[in-house]
Amino acid sequence: MIIEALRLAGEKVGAGRTPERSIAVRNPYTGATVGTVPKASLDEVRRAFAIARAYQPRLTRFERSNILNRAAASVRGRSAEIVALITAESGLCLKDALYEAGRVADVLMFGANECLKDDGQIFSCDITPHGRRRRVFTQRDPLLGVISAITPFNHPMNQVAHKIVPALATNNRMVLKPSEKVPLSALLLADILYEAGLPGPMLSVLTGDPAEIADELLTHPDVDLVTFTGGVAIGKSIAAKVGYRRVVLELGGNDPLIVMDDADLDEASSLAVQGSYKNSGQRCTAVKRILVHQAVAARFTELVVEKTRAWTYGDPADAGLDMGTVIDEAAARLFEARVDAALAQGARLLCGHRRQGALYAPTVLDRVDPAMTLVREETFGPVSPIIGFGSVDEAIAIANGTAYGLSSAVCTQRLDVITRFVNELHVGTVNVREVPGYRLELTPFGGIKDSGLGYKEGVQEAMKSFTNLKTYSLPWA
Repeated sequence: MIIEALRLAGEKVGAGRTPERSIAVRNPYTGATVGTVPKASLDEVRRAFAIARAYQPRLTRFERSNILNRAAASVRGRSAEIVALITAESGLCLKDALYEAGRVADVLMFGANECLKDDGQIFSCDITPHGRRRRVFTQRDPLLGVISAITPFNHPMNQVAHKIVPALATNNRMVLKPSEKVPLSALLLADILYEAGLPGPMLSVLTGDPAEIADELLTHPDVDLVTFTGGVAIGKSIAAKVGYRRVVLELGGNDPLIVMDDADLDEASSLAVQGSYKNSGQRCTAVKRILVHQAVAARFTELVVEKTRAWTYGDPADAGLDMGTVIDEAAARLFEARVDAALAQGARLLCGHRRQGALYAPTVLDRVDPAMTLVREETFGPVSPIIGFGSVDEAIAIANGTAYGLSSAVCTQRLDVITRFVNELHVGTVNVREVPGYRLELTPFGGIKDSGLGYKEGVQEAMKSFTNLKTYSLPWA
């Protein structure tokens, strides 16, 4: 058993606690204990904020960039260790864990690059009859207080990187609480950053029970900004509690893949399968609804079923498999129940729908009605529900017909149709001939409606959210 500890200002705190003050991290496939982390107390949360608030970062852009570049090199060099840990605590297969480790290195690299860019603007003031011979300059300053970050289970290290890196790149201080289901990857990334030269007071990682410490993470007087990635209900609860503070919420998605009658069906079916089952379907931008034109529905469905049957799943530690488990048995039971409900309401099962513990087989259904809970709500697992449509107008109406508005994908060759989808889908992203989740770690990412408040993540946009914009003016001849 690995005993892990809190990281308060870079120091390990809490090893060897009693079982009552510890959380066991279990492998979703085997049930074995991967490690044990402490349950942070309210006093430890308050101490973390006090340490952070008392410290004033003075790292130059060059120093911040060097720290992040060293951490990126370390992540690449320790890839095998990182992959094994992600797989052990999350149940993601080795292929998915390897991809995630590469993404973490990219986040660090992009943060290092962005550190070196001047983020100010210059405005000449003598450009109107009322202007003066002055210039207005802008600069971005770190927040006065501390950033409080809360991350989910589905990307154990990359979600953490997307909180930490923009904060460090902008000379901010952060207190982070990773998911209690997958805390070990977050602690390892913190250690990598400390080893790369990050001053300890700029980052504390708290592991614990949300019921005990979450409110303090949201309402502590030293918190200037709360950034949260996770479910809609919790996100809305956070928004109600934080009060007069900035809040960045990256919530759920119900992302459609829309297949038009002129689509390359081999390409579209491959995107449907990859988008549905990568990361065990546990991505806010996974394909959660497949909308296919009636003229090509039969052939497209045949291809999806064929490729789904070829998608191997099982022991996450088997390097030859395409998919591991979902996060736990309770999640797998939920997907099973939703599919059962859809079948009872008239959907047709084409393959999959087998569960063993936290393993849930890649599953395809057609004759799915948009009103079914399976597709009206976010089903966060490896399920491909196929919905038919007859026109662009109908596809847009179905796609927009849920509470979510995160991402989408469109398979068509026609520019006029692409233009309509880009302009009329109520989402944060439209990807053409790609999965809904495609992006760079640098580019803006986020949604509207129940998927978020319109603030974007991605390294560049998060750095803007984590700073205060200041203007100043000078006389200028």
